[in-house]
Amino acid sequence: MTADRRMGPLAGLKVIELAGIGPSPFGAMQLADMGATVLRIERREPADLGVPRPLKYNLMMRGRKSVALDLKDPQSISLVLELVSQADALIEGFRPGVMERLGLGPDTCLARNPKLVYGRMTGWGQTGPLAFVAGHDINYIALTGALHAIGREGHPPTPPLALVGDMGGGGMFLALGVLAALLNARETGVGQVVDASIVDGTASLLTGFYGMAASGHWRDERGTNVLDSGAPFYDVYECSDGTWISIGPIEARFFAELLRHLQVDPAALGSQHDRASWPQTRELFRQVFKARRRSDWCNLLEGTDVCFAPVLGFAEAPEHAHLKARGTFVTVDGVVQPAPALRFSATPSAEPTPPQAPTQGEALAGWLDAEALAPWRDVLDS
Repeated sequence: MTADRRMGPLAGLKVIELAGIGPSPFGAMQLADMGATVLRIERREPADLGVPRPLKYNLMMRGRKSVALDLKDPQSISLVLELVSQADALIEGFRPGVMERLGLGPDTCLARNPKLVYGRMTGWGQTGPLAFVAGHDINYIALTGALHAIGREGHPPTPPLALVGDMGGGGMFLALGVLAALLNARETGVGQVVDASIVDGTASLLTGFYGMAASGHWRDERGTNVLDSGAPFYDVYECSDGTWISIGPIEARFFAELLRHLQVDPAALGSQHDRASWPQTRELFRQVFKARRRSDWCNLLEGTDVCFAPVLGFAEAPEHAHLKARGTFVTVDGVVQPAPALRFSATPSAEPTPPQAPTQGEALAGWLDAEALAPWRDVLDS
């Protein structure tokens, strides 16, 4: 396939995605957002997607076509292997051993296509005592230390959105690993298996924090450190209208700038990093910010170096002037959603296409021509 430089830097790359939930579709979406042709193989039986909703709102399925197959049928497996022979990469998110039982394990696929990059997305990894048991984002981030560190002082750990584990430690690392292996395959002609696990990816995201803990600069007690709401200058504050703002002037010059805008005499406070003075500073900030509306603080502090931003909801964020100017959000099929995140000067990504139901033979255009598709009509239409 000839790459279209207007469709993203991965135009021309062909990826097979075995349908799953959570991190593997997110990784596939990232590849599709950057121009890869991703074909999603759905199972014929309805999938348990966790949160039922109309397809148009299942945004991680955007940007690719799909075909529904009976993966218990040998002919369907043969069709997938025919597609594998033309693919650059395959990604799957099943428990270890499932793909092997289906007849689509890495040994079989690499025998058909030695250049194939075979991306495997799991929570616990392909090996280890927990490899075969069920889990979700909250469990993976709990095991790595991330969940223990998230929360207010004196309160239980606070489960965050599934960004830390599923999307950051999982889907993004899957996409990164697949792309790294693809570069190697193009240089060597040899494909390989990418074992991407959420526990490993989440642990990698924590690298800097483990370094701070080892040096004694991070306390084990949550909510007592500079970056976890312990410091009064790195936190959120309520405004008079019940909305919230965030501040984060960690550096001394930015903290001084904040005090200047708030008309607070630095002499009235202790040293910025003196923990003994933090309760006094927090109470002062609480009173000051509570005295005005969020819009007033935006007018005063946005565009300054005090490290400020309003805390916006999902309905508000796309309307913010900065995000509108950058095109951070787009509307596709009437649904507001994040645009492809990375900006490429020579190969810009196209606007995503909406999620689509399986289209069978139509989805295979660009994979199999009419003559090659003919033997598989019964499999697709059964």
